[in-house]
Amino acid sequence: MTPAPFQKAVETLRAIIDGPPLRPELDLEDMPAPQRLAPYATAMSGSVYREDDTEAAMGRLIVLYDPEGRSGWTGGFRVVAYIRADLEPEIAADELIGSVAWSWLLEALEPAGYAGESGTITRAVSESFGDKRGEPSTTELELRASWSPTGDDLEGHVRAWCEVMCTTAGLPPSGVSALPDRPGGTTG
Repeated sequence: MTPAPFQKAVETLRAIIDGPPLRPELDLEDMPAPQRLAPYATAMSGSVYREDDTEAAMGRLIVLYDPEGRSGWTGGFRVVAYIRADLEPEIAADELIGSVAWSWLLEALEPAGYAGESGTITRAVSESFGDKRGEPSTTELELRASWSPTGDDLEGHVRAWCEVMCTTAGLPPSGVSALPDRPGGTTG
């Protein structure tokens, strides 16, 4: 029998996936959860698309549940998140981008409540050589994080992950419109 707290977590993820889109640029769907990390697990994936329908960021969110809890967890739940996003080369070159991306996550999680956060941020530059030498270099940011929710409702944690995925893709915060380009190539 599935424990009630985990069943509620599954229903929360299902309601977000099946409900109205959190943002028009965001596509969420179910994905298989890893089975060896905890007695109970559920997962979802997401992609952020630009106006031209190219994927700007993608991610996975895994909710783990162990009724006995685990060392390093606060309570029975642990959330594991992964986000990969394309970056402009100038942004990827900024040595503070890792700290900035980590602050985006913590700020997004603050209203939901979290503890025991840990993770890594990786910046990657891919260059092409040989027969692929004509392809442009690409830069990416990868965020891997985990934390323990301090409350029972996981909706805020899913929304935080979605918001960080959109932010790393270069979108303005939810509810804020980007300024249009002005003649001469400047904004504002």
